[in-house]
Amino acid sequence: MTLPIAWKVNIDGAARGNPGPAAFAFIIQREGSPPIEENGILGVTTNNLAEYTALVRALERAAELGAQRLIIHSDSELLVKQMNGAYRVKNADIRVLHDQAKELIQRFEQVVIRHVRREQNSRADELCNQALDEGSRKRRNPYPKNDIATQNHTADDVREKALDCLRLAAKRWSKGELETHPPEAVWEELWKLLEENGIVK
Repeated sequence: MTLPIAWKVNIDGAARGNPGPAAFAFIIQREGSPPIEENGILGVTTNNLAEYTALVRALERAAELGAQRLIIHSDSELLVKQMNGAYRVKNADIRVLHDQAKELIQRFEQVVIRHVRREQNSRADELCNQALDEGSRKRRNPYPKNDIATQNHTADDVREKALDCLRLAAKRWSKGELETHPPEAVWEELWKLLEENGIVK
């Protein structure tokens, strides 16, 4: 019995700052068809989590397309060795994605994950950087030109969410829950809200 031809997949993830603004990318190559390229922004996370996200997204997409055998190339030695059992997964966040990838792999007849040098993964790396650059532009200019209505609407939404956060904090503090909900945690929550909506950089 002839085995189906394995599809070649290249994955990459990147974070500027580690942790910092992050992105994922993957390329799926099937014989006789143009390559499928996908990338996207992940928000603030680590490089390793971005790499694993790329793996999970690629496996999900390949499964949707009906792939049976995959050869996956990654320039992350950590990811490759962890997925192949040479390294243990100690980080709890990585463990979640690692287990998700392992579960997805069960959908295929065969999945091989190989380490390649970065120059052999240049297109996936380029797609990651494209996503990061686009995300950076959106953070610098979150509103379209002359779209004052959108800007005002978003600002109103952020204001209400920030006030809700402060009201909840005040309620907890009035009950003596200062230690479990310190001002520093409230500030971090507010800052995250402002960052996500492009109010601060």
